[in-house]
Amino acid sequence: ALERGGDTWRVEVRRAGGERESLRCRAVVNAAGLEGTRVARMAGLDVEAQGYVLHFCKGDYFSLAPGRQLSLVGLVYPVPSGAGLGVHATLDLAGRIRFGPDAEYVEAPHYTVDPAKAEGFAAALRRYLPEVEADWLVPDYAGVRPKLSGPGEGFRDFVVSEESDAGAPGLVSCIGIESPGLTAAPAIAARVAELLASL
Repeated sequence: ALERGGDTWRVEVRRAGGERESLRCRAVVNAAGLEGTRVARMAGLDVEAQGYVLHFCKGDYFSLAPGRQLSLVGLVYPVPSGAGLGVHATLDLAGRIRFGPDAEYVEAPHYTVDPAKAEGFAAALRRYLPEVEADWLVPDYAGVRPKLSGPGEGFRDFVVSEESDAGAPGLVSCIGIESPGLTAAPAIAARVAELLASL
């Protein structure tokens, strides 16, 4: 639970063992990622009016199958298109090659990777790695991005906002921060600290 009472917020949490605990605080930062809309609703915000309804955009990754040889000396990022950055090629710290993510809007987060997507990934990769075949790719992992723009909508950047004007003083919303936004985490943290200091 999250509710305003007087000049403080009451935050109720459930511990791992199921017991509930409540605390009062002067300010709350909603940095709940995929659950950002739900937390904003708990705080009493009209998420539709604020434009805080999140859309889940799933990105799958494939990795290079064992025994396949591919020479890659750096990261390859194609020109972005649509909801994602395009299927790119990356090297992890062990030198393993991964490809992804694609972008697919889903109703609810899930993390299974459909092996049938290998052909589509191979076709995307052949734009810059012409030798890649679908059987070179094995499903790896998936992630889900919390986007403020839905399917077919234009780009919309993330939100960092103190919500006094929306009737929730002391609440700072950090909503819709997906993967590229995390590269700005120190700047976002500085902005949140600035908003909290002004309360």
